[in-house]
Amino acid sequence: MQVTLAHRWADGRLTTRSRAAAPRHVVESLRELSAARRAVISVFVMTATVMQVLDTTVANVSLPYMQGTLSTTQDQINWVLTSYIIASAIMTSPVGWLSARFGRKRLYLVCTGGFTVASMLCGLSQNIDQMVLFRVTQGAFGAALVPLAQAVMLDAYPREQRAAAMAIWGMGIMIGPIMGPVLGGYLTENYTWRWVFYVNVPFGILTAVGLSISMPESRIRRDAPFAWFGFLSLSLGVGALQLMLDRGQDAGWFDSSEIWVETILSIAGFYFFVADSVTSERPFIEMRIFRDRNFSLALVLMFLNGLVLMTTMALMTPMLQNLLGYPVLASGYLLGARGIGTFFAMSIVGRLLGTRDARPFMLFGLTLATLAQWVMSGWNDNVSAQEITINGMMQGFGLGFVFTPLNTIAFATLPKELRTEAAGLWTLVRNIGASIGISVLIARLVSRTTYFHAQLTERVTPFSDALRLPDATALAGHSPQTLALLDRMVNQQAAVIAYSNDFLLMTLISLVTFPVVMLMRHPKAAVVPRDGEEEASAPLE
Repeated sequence: MQVTLAHRWADGRLTTRSRAAAPRHVVESLRELSAARRAVISVFVMTATVMQVLDTTVANVSLPYMQGTLSTTQDQINWVLTSYIIASAIMTSPVGWLSARFGRKRLYLVCTGGFTVASMLCGLSQNIDQMVLFRVTQGAFGAALVPLAQAVMLDAYPREQRAAAMAIWGMGIMIGPIMGPVLGGYLTENYTWRWVFYVNVPFGILTAVGLSISMPESRIRRDAPFAWFGFLSLSLGVGALQLMLDRGQDAGWFDSSEIWVETILSIAGFYFFVADSVTSERPFIEMRIFRDRNFSLALVLMFLNGLVLMTTMALMTPMLQNLLGYPVLASGYLLGARGIGTFFAMSIVGRLLGTRDARPFMLFGLTLATLAQWVMSGWNDNVSAQEITINGMMQGFGLGFVFTPLNTIAFATLPKELRTEAAGLWTLVRNIGASIGISVLIARLVSRTTYFHAQLTERVTPFSDALRLPDATALAGHSPQTLALLDRMVNQQAAVIAYSNDFLLMTLISLVTFPVVMLMRHPKAAVVPRDGEEEASAPLE
């Protein structure tokens, strides 16, 4: 069910063939090609997929180094993550129309070339403004690479080989959370953080050249429709909201006229989007989608999971390097442990799920992930690398037991004609959750660290019992060195409490997911259709 969904989403509304004669260079199906040529195409599209997925996580461990080079603050440097995520989310929606209107090969080449050039420009950035601009460009061009790769892999192989093709595609997707932090740490430690972006250039050029030679063009529909008003209004709403969250901490939130303007623009964008969706004959997203109970609840879960998943990564990086003092490469290894847990969990749950009820699997996974998040709220500056690794693998294992069942139950009962819009909305909601989570929690971390520093400073006096202990003799006196050491210790403890508060908040957010899962219904197994047959929606129990 999920395989067919991804295929139709990446191709847009290409469910009926155009009556116009196809150009001579167009191949009806990739399956008409030789096995060797299909294998070559698969290698190049997977290279593009790995590039895009890696760039979601590879920059995480390098953020503290970028912060120093670009002379920016802790909350500002996270714009490197949020700008990429939100640009990718917005530009995922028109992929189907772009593929239909201009051809899959042409779109692939333009996106690969644009992504490669933007990667090089990211490495050349001299300030945070340039970096954010080029990351937005990189995310916009990279948005099409993953869905187009999935569509190509599905088109290139017959139904009996699609499971193996999707396994290869899934392994490429999982390289991101596993290898991204490790690769980023290695490049940053042995070269410079700029190589985190430069590394895409040779692979991008190789992919573009290889696809231009080996990949045939798809059919082009110059009359393919697209709801531009809905797309632009949604983009305005999402973009203004993200800008408000990113700039809020520095601008003083609603004491600033800039934040008010961005808030008004965001509300206006969402208003026009909803109005267009309700009144238009061909809206950007059909409101009928939300009548499906499972899909609507699954959107809530995907938003919360996106928030917890990416925000934890964004918080762990400065905690490991700035607070706990781990080198950048060691931080990459510790962050990669969670991806390994997710990989093994997805391998297991895919075999166990079958036609079974997906809800127990999700509840099991959410329990593990929430427990791991709660344990993190009790960490201090003495937490060991072993505990971080075990906790990361535990959280990743739990999330792995959530993703596959959630995808299955979300689309099992959705009408076939709504799946294109639903898949685009699915990706959009996940990425919005991630970007909002990073912006809000990092801003909260900065503000709470300042608050707890002030609270602790009030209690550091010559009459404090702690300063009278024998171990505190080094802190006696009023020399500049002693006061600097004391301030550094207070800063460290304030940061520990602030991180603990953020992890506790994410634990409480995770608890919200449990009743959402319980409100879902178990869809009975639907018969898998053969090629050319229609898919039937499964009834609810």
